[in-house]
Amino acid sequence: MPALGAMTGRIAVDIGGTFTDVALETPDGTWVSKVLTTQNDPARGALAGIEQVLHSSGVAPSAVRLVIHGTTLATNAIIERRGARTALITTDGFRDAVEMGYENRFEQYDIDIVKPSPLVPRRLRMTVKERISAAGNMLVPLDLASVDALLPALVDNDIESVAIGLIHSYAFADNEYRIAERLRAALPELSITCSADVCPEIREYERLSTACANAYVQPLVERYLRSLESLLTDRGFNCPLLLMTSAGGLTTVDTAVRHPIRLLESGPAGGAMLAADIARRNGLDDVLAFDMGGTTAKLCLIERGQPRSARHFEVDRVYRFSPGSGLPLRVPVIDMVEIGAGGGSIATLNVLQHIQVGPLSAGSEPGPACYGRGGRRPTVTDADVLLGRVDSERFAGGSLALDTGQANHAVYHDISIPLQLDTALAAFGISEVVEENMASAARVHAVERGRHIGHQTMIAFGGAGPLHAARLATKLGIDRVVIPAHASVGSAIGFLRAPVAFDVVRSHYVQLGEFDPMAINAMFDAMRSEAESVVHAGAPGADVTETRSAFMRYIGQGHEIEVHVPLHALTAADADTLRANFDATYAQQYDRSIPDQDVEILTWSLRVCARSPDVVDATNEFTEPRRSDPIERPVFNPETNDYEETPVYERGAMQPEILHCGPALIAEDQTTTDVPASFSATADDSGNLLLTRIATTS
Repeated sequence: MPALGAMTGRIAVDIGGTFTDVALETPDGTWVSKVLTTQNDPARGALAGIEQVLHSSGVAPSAVRLVIHGTTLATNAIIERRGARTALITTDGFRDAVEMGYENRFEQYDIDIVKPSPLVPRRLRMTVKERISAAGNMLVPLDLASVDALLPALVDNDIESVAIGLIHSYAFADNEYRIAERLRAALPELSITCSADVCPEIREYERLSTACANAYVQPLVERYLRSLESLLTDRGFNCPLLLMTSAGGLTTVDTAVRHPIRLLESGPAGGAMLAADIARRNGLDDVLAFDMGGTTAKLCLIERGQPRSARHFEVDRVYRFSPGSGLPLRVPVIDMVEIGAGGGSIATLNVLQHIQVGPLSAGSEPGPACYGRGGRRPTVTDADVLLGRVDSERFAGGSLALDTGQANHAVYHDISIPLQLDTALAAFGISEVVEENMASAARVHAVERGRHIGHQTMIAFGGAGPLHAARLATKLGIDRVVIPAHASVGSAIGFLRAPVAFDVVRSHYVQLGEFDPMAINAMFDAMRSEAESVVHAGAPGADVTETRSAFMRYIGQGHEIEVHVPLHALTAADADTLRANFDATYAQQYDRSIPDQDVEILTWSLRVCARSPDVVDATNEFTEPRRSDPIERPVFNPETNDYEETPVYERGAMQPEILHCGPALIAEDQTTTDVPASFSATADDSGNLLLTRIATTS
């Protein structure tokens, strides 16, 4: 064990819905821990996990040079509606834009449809006299007296945070800033969000919704992050704290406090960054990242070593995981599909007496029945325990002994008895349903993006991912699965692979037939300056790279696609370059283009990224003494409807290039990899497990 303080390391902390994962990476290896998330005080669980890895490694807090954090705090605050008491100030006549929304029905035939409720109720949506045109011209000057008239209402309603979202402020933001200045002078304790800062884009519903969400969580996130900084300092950490963003980059606490809405998908983004890093280092062009944790499963396409990106997503869906039923947020985010298919997802019977898994989850409190913490309903983890796939004494590194009797009782009572099934077969039914749910989501996600999923390589991680990866791959026609080292804490490891980065987006309408390169170049200069200031705050003096995109469509269409923009100063000739890039991207996604139709650009995006951190290949997990010979454990085989003795290999003892044919289990401290009879498994020099479908002859 290394001497205290003799090395430096980086710590990553990912707070999930069920578990909090911690990874410590040093030049001599990587140490990980997995503890139950403490829902009432997430920092408590995070610090407990940090203490575990420091104790295991012998590293002193003072020797840690960086702490990276991803958290569900903002997401949970919106879902549970426990954010700040928030008001919205908007242009006279537009107070109901956030309630009218898209004016469509996401469930067309549901006569009792429930729409998402705005975070700001109507009585706290206030208006001022002003009006700007879509071109940024002043139509009605801002009446500051109408701003002053709102002050008593803000005080009387104990408002903690205000979102300012004026119509067309993406084209002319001065009025928002003047209102903010007026409010700060009168009410200095007020948190203020300007939509022109968090979402300077067209489409007022999404822009106002994003501004409201940012204001709603800002005081809570600021208190939490400042408190966490203080707690780390008190425990001897003398290093920066960086936050993971939804776009897959790291940022400073100050930036996170200003833009907490960018933290909402930080955990899943970390997993995507891990998969992208593995894809780049192993020359994998087309990858499906599969992250299955305790609450949800996430799937993301990785292309040429980069995860696909998007500019919008939804939170707090009324019909969980049903698109259109949540609050829209327009911020940079890694493009992925998320479904209620985690280890804690609850299994029930629907009205047709069919097994249904999720979207409700047992979470960490009380957790699955086998946790022995008061849970009574069967979950995916309970099913895996009964099928013999999980070692009940080694779960979560042995920190949580599983109760097989409680798992059996839950599955027997809720599933076996009503369906008159053997308990093992009922457990297998739960497993099959959750895997088919994930397969269906993956197929739809790929098809909607014009991709064929069968030829891709799957990279699987998360506490439950390795258990279900090969069977999911079989359903998707995927022949190759990679299980990375420390897969159970994959998102936390992904944090350590993420660069400091920041995205800036601006709406600026351009028709290619009237392309003005000087205006676009000036806009990009301002965007670059803003992004670089944020990145250099988190990575002083670092070399940076820049990528640029335009969101383009044929005139008359309702939605845009992302198109690459050259990095040089644009000239008039680049109108043809952008058109060619658009046609190629459009044809790739929709298998056609429209040659004679003019094209328009609505929004421009710029990302500045510091050089990615060096990857530490040393991994102590695979150098510790391990049992070399497999033991056997009874595992349920659905083909014979019986339990069969199945070899269980220690992952740490697996030697590169030695092939192990399924059926088999490969165990490690934090998770287990299930190798079905149709797959073989081997290890590579980096500690990854490679599962390959065994070719069959007909």
